Amino acid sequence: MMEGMIFVRLDQSKELRNWELTVGCNLPGKWTLHWGVSYVDDIGREWDKPPCDMIPPGSVTIKDYAIETPLKKSSISADEGDTFYEVKIDLKPDSKISTINFVLKAGDSTKGSSLQITLGEGFSGFAFVLKQNETWFKCMGNDFYVSLLDSNSIHKEDQPEGVEREVTKGTSQEASFLSFTDGIFGEIRNLVTDISANKNRKIKSKEPQESILQEIERLAAEAYNMFKSSVSTFSDVTSTLEPEATVVEPEAAVVEPEPAVGSRISTLVPKVCSAEGTGYEILCQGFNWESHKSGRWYVELKDKASELASLGFTVVWLPPCTESVSPEGYMPRDLYNLNSRYGNIDELKDLVKKFHELGIKTLGDAVLNHRCAHYQNPNGVWNLFGGRLNWDERAIVADDPHFQGRGNKSSGENFDAAPNIDHSQEFVRKDIIEWLCWLRKEVGYDGWRLDFARGFWGGYVKDYIQASDPYFAVGEFWDSLSYTDGELDHNQDAHRQRIVDWINATNGTAGAFDVTTKGILHSAFETCEYWRLSDSGGNPPGVMGWWPSHAVTFIENHDTGSTQGHWRFPSGKEMEGYAYILTHPGTPSVFLDHIFSHNKTEVGTLISIRTRNKIHCRSVVQIVKAEWDVYASIIDEKIAMKIGPGHFEPPAGSQNWSLAIAGRDYKIWEAKNNLFHHYSLVYRKVYSMFMNKKVSLCTRG
Repeated sequence: MMEGMIFVRLDQSKELRNWELTVGCNLPGKWTLHWGVSYVDDIGREWDKPPCDMIPPGSVTIKDYAIETPLKKSSISADEGDTFYEVKIDLKPDSKISTINFVLKAGDSTKGSSLQITLGEGFSGFAFVLKQNETWFKCMGNDFYVSLLDSNSIHKEDQPEGVEREVTKGTSQEASFLSFTDGIFGEIRNLVTDISANKNRKIKSKEPQESILQEIERLAAEAYNMFKSSVSTFSDVTSTLEPEATVVEPEAAVVEPEPAVGSRISTLVPKVCSAEGTGYEILCQGFNWESHKSGRWYVELKDKASELASLGFTVVWLPPCTESVSPEGYMPRDLYNLNSRYGNIDELKDLVKKFHELGIKTLGDAVLNHRCAHYQNPNGVWNLFGGRLNWDERAIVADDPHFQGRGNKSSGENFDAAPNIDHSQEFVRKDIIEWLCWLRKEVGYDGWRLDFARGFWGGYVKDYIQASDPYFAVGEFWDSLSYTDGELDHNQDAHRQRIVDWINATNGTAGAFDVTTKGILHSAFETCEYWRLSDSGGNPPGVMGWWPSHAVTFIENHDTGSTQGHWRFPSGKEMEGYAYILTHPGTPSVFLDHIFSHNKTEVGTLISIRTRNKIHCRSVVQIVKAEWDVYASIIDEKIAMKIGPGHFEPPAGSQNWSLAIAGRDYKIWEAKNNLFHHYSLVYRKVYSMFMNKKVSLCTRG
C-alpha cells in the first residue's frame, strides 16, 4: 500500500485580479496532470483544450481536448519532511471557463493506493470518477458529484475512506441530501470491495462482477440526479466579482436577446473551433456541377447572397477558385492564378465581401491532393510545373503509376487523373501553407473545404489548418460503405471509423462530411427500413453518432447530384432527409439545387426551427422509435421529429408539444415553453422598435 496526500487549492494571485489553481501531491514517483477545460457555451462537450495563456511551460497537447503537465517539485514541505510536487494553473475570471477537469496520472501503474484529498473552502462540491484496477466507474457516462456542506452535518465515520472535506454552510435539506449520498457511497465502497474479493478468489464467471457494476451504476445515478443541479461553475466566481453584469446564453442569430430595463448584459460569444465554427453553423454549398458554364457565377451568386442570409445560412462553400484544366476547377494548375471559369479574382473578392457584409462566412474549395503540370519531361510525361510554384518530379509521390514521381510513397489513395502531390516534402508543405495564408489575406476566405482528403495523411492537414487558422474546415473523406450481396449492412462502424480516424489524424482541427449517414439514409428511404437509423447502441449510426461536433451532414452535393448524379439521393425524399439532418447534431449542409427549387420554403422553415431552438453540433438525440416505417427522436428536449409513413406523436409531458411543420412523410414539433421564450423575445424586440419610433416621432414634433 502507498499512502500520501493529493491536494487541490484555489488562491487569488498576488495582484488580486486572477486566480491560481494548484494541484499537487507528496506521493513518490513521476506524476503528470492530464487536464482540460469546459467552456460556458460548450453544450454537450466534456473536455476542451485550455487557452494558450493558461497552459504551464513544459505541457504537452493531447489531441484537441486535453493537456498533460508534469508535476514539479514544490517549495512547500510537510512537517515530516515529505517532498511535494505540484502544478500551478493561472485562471482569469473573464475567461468564460465553467469547469477544469483533470486526472492525476502516475508514471508507473500503481494498485491499491490510499489517497487523501483536501479541498479548499471556496469549493461547493467535488466531481470525480473511480477506477478499480482496469475498471472505470461513472454515473451513466457522467461524473459522480459530492456536495460540500456544513461540517455539523458530517460525521467522520460516514465519510468515504480517503476523502477529507472542508465544507461550507448549507441548509438542513442539503444536509439530508448529503446523508443520503454518503450512504450511497458507502454501498459503492462495499460493492467495490466485493469485486476485489471475487478477484482474489479467482472466480472465473463474470456474472457476479457484472451484477455488482450494474448496482454501482444504479446507486451512482441516484446520487448524481440528487446533486446535478447544484454543481458550481467558475462563472459563478466571475459573477461575484462583477455583480453588476448578468451572464446570458447567446441567442440564435435571428433573434437578438433584449436587455432587461436598467441592467447591463454581458453576452457570451461562442468559442470558435476550426472543426465546428461556433457549433451553430448551417452550411450552404453555393454551386453545382454546371455553375461554371455562364462564366460569371461569382456575380450570379452575389445576387443570391441576401436571400441565402435571410434563410439563415451562416457559412457558404464556394467552388475552386484557381486556373484549372477542367472547367469545374478540380484539376488545378497555377494555384496563384485566380481567374477561373467562375469569374475573375475581383469578382471573387466582391462576392466574399458581400457575404461578409451579410454576416456569412465563406469556405474556399482547396484541392491539395493533386495538381496538373504545365510541361512534359524528356519522357513525354506531364510532371513539370510552372507558375509561382514551379515544382518538379520530387513534388509527386513515387507510387503514382502515371506520372513518374520522385518523391516518397503516397500517404493515402491515388487520384488517377492528375499527379498526386507528395505532402511529406517539406518544400511542398511550406508552399501550400504560404498559398493558403495568401488566399485568406487576398480573397478573404474564412475556411476550407478540402477535396479528396483520403488522398493524403490527415497529419498534413493539421499543419495546414494550424498555419492558416480558419474559422471552419471540413474534409471530403469519401469511400464505399459495407455491403453484403448488394445489400447495405446494418453495422457501418468500420466505415465511420475510417472517417473518424482521418479526423483524429488532423488532431481534430477539421471536420468531415458524414458520408456514412448519407448512405444509411439512402437505404432507409429506398426500402422503407427506418430501423437502420439507430445503431446497436441506440444512437445515430453515422459519424454523427460518434463524433457529432466534427460531422458535417448532407444529403447531396455537386458530385452525388446535379448533372453528375454519382450517388443521387432518393427522388422525392429530399425534404425527409433535410428534416433529419436539420434537426440533428452535426453541422448540416444544404445543396444549392435544393434551395432554389420548389423546396425553398420548407428548407427555410426547417432552418428557422433549428435556429430558434438553438440546435447545435453537439445536441443530444434521444431515439424514441426506429422501426420499419418510422423513425422518431427528441433532440435536446426542444424538438421532436419523425420521418417515414408510420405514425408517431411525441409523448405528453412538461414540454406540451406544438406541431411546427408537416410535410411529405415528416413532422416536427417544438416544445411550447421554448416557443413562448422565442416569441416573447420577438414581442419585446418589436415593442422596443415601436417605442423607439414613437419617441422619435414625438421628438420631431
